[in-house]
Amino acid sequence: MQTFSISPREMIASFWRNRNLIASLVQREVVGRYRGSFMGILWSFFNPVLMLAVYTFVFSVVFKARWNIGSDSKTEFAMVLFAGLLVFNLFAECINRAPTLILSNTNYVKKVVFPLEVLPWATVGAALFHAFISLAVWILAYLIFFGVPHASVLLTPLILLPLIFCTIGLTWLLASIGVYLRDAAQFVGVLTSVLMFMSPIFYRASSLPETYRDLLYLNPLTLMIELARDVLYWGHMPDWLSLAQYTAVSLIVSWLGFAWFQKTRKGFADVL
Repeated sequence: MQTFSISPREMIASFWRNRNLIASLVQREVVGRYRGSFMGILWSFFNPVLMLAVYTFVFSVVFKARWNIGSDSKTEFAMVLFAGLLVFNLFAECINRAPTLILSNTNYVKKVVFPLEVLPWATVGAALFHAFISLAVWILAYLIFFGVPHASVLLTPLILLPLIFCTIGLTWLLASIGVYLRDAAQFVGVLTSVLMFMSPIFYRASSLPETYRDLLYLNPLTLMIELARDVLYWGHMPDWLSLAQYTAVSLIVSWLGFAWFQKTRKGFADVL
């Protein structure tokens, strides 16, 4: 029976060896999502524009919400909220897709020799494409409402990098579990909905009591959302120590997810 390496070196080597295939899969994933629609891939731009307009109206006009008590800005809350959602949507798009990833590509499992471990990379790549489109919309809105963004905006990819490592690890894990446990997709859908409200997207982490704040930081998205807001809206440098610690943990998570996927993939064909 064929064996699959679980070493961290193989995790990196597989990505590099199949980089052209991954690029093709990402392109297919993005284009396929909008195939047959009138505006096609332009929807990837208009969707975040429409959502930003809705958030601005609902929170600044209907709820009259303000992120800072002393602020009179009607758009600040929407911009800060959208920055948090950018991080959450990147994570949620991959995690929600993960449990059905192998199930929706059974032809790769049964009929041909195919590096199944690249499928999660394609999902993450497509989510990154949409995330950077949303980031472009956010920057455009900032230019319109507030002027030139802070130079710290350039650090956004660096902030997202450890989140990508964490997300790919969880995607590998859930993609494997989804083959053996078909209820995983329903469970993950509920979990991500709960996670959205348990992340500091609609509120500040500092607004919670100390007891609950510690629990909030167990959420893998909390730190990334806070750091993304720091560099995008507030113009602050990230907490480098926290970012380094998160990166180290994310690398471990990515390798553990890869190792689990490689260990369990031998049974995919039998189950499917």
